[in-house]
Amino acid sequence: MDSKLASEEAYIHSGVVSKKSGSSLIVSLDENVHCESCRAKGTCGISDSGSKEVVISNPTDSFALNEHVNVILKKGLGLKAVFWAYIFPFLLVVLTLIIASAFLVEWMAGVLSLLILIPYYLLLYMLRNDFKKTFKISIVKI
Repeated sequence: MDSKLASEEAYIHSGVVSKKSGSSLIVSLDENVHCESCRAKGTCGISDSGSKEVVISNPTDSFALNEHVNVILKKGLGLKAVFWAYIFPFLLVVLTLIIASAFLVEWMAGVLSLLILIPYYLLLYMLRNDFKKTFKISIVKI
């Protein structure tokens, strides 16, 4: 798989359309030989295994099965995803622990700080359609 920086704002990964279901496509991204020299390989996730699949909702063109395509991933969206998936929940747990420890015994504050993640992830699940619109992945024919 060819992976390169298309501009300062996006990465391009080549792949193959593996499935079509309704208005969405599943694109298989093969192992990337260029991941070893990439500075972002630890956060990217594409270098972790041999094959990754990406779901593309409502593509603008029509694509055939086994067609070679380029998947365009915007850099800024990756940072937003890391924030909502990792940074904000961590801050939520730490702040809840600090505030709750002032009013509750230590073990109850710890349990409450972990339980606060349940409504957070339920809220993320309820807002998943909004996140799908925000974290749009583009696809173009090669």
